[in-house]
Amino acid sequence: MSRNTEHQFSMLVREIRKEFVGNGPKEITSRFIGTWAVSEMKGNLTNIEKFMLNSKEGEKMVHEARTEFVKKIYNDPGVRKRFEDLIGANIERIFSDIDIESDIAMTVFVFDKPLPSKE
Repeated sequence: MSRNTEHQFSMLVREIRKEFVGNGPKEITSRFIGTWAVSEMKGNLTNIEKFMLNSKEGEKMVHEARTEFVKKIYNDPGVRKRFEDLIGANIERIFSDIDIESDIAMTVFVFDKPLPSKE
């Protein structure tokens, strides 16, 4: 059950990123650990964002946009409900960051009860 739910969770993360950001990550892996769902995403940046990385100011803008905008996406009640309906638990907190140089983003969703364990 857990592997399938982890896969569905990853697909939902991709779908939401694509819907709000315009493209989803090229590769995504989600794992459930206790009350946490940890999603690692590779290949997140758009061509425009990659171009912006040619300057320090551009790097800062891309990082801020990718972290702050993603937090706002996940604070949307409709978005949260989609995750909560899939998991059957409420989101308590979300932590998100991106390493611009390696184009790897991590989001940790903290739920109010343990997630399905591996079987």
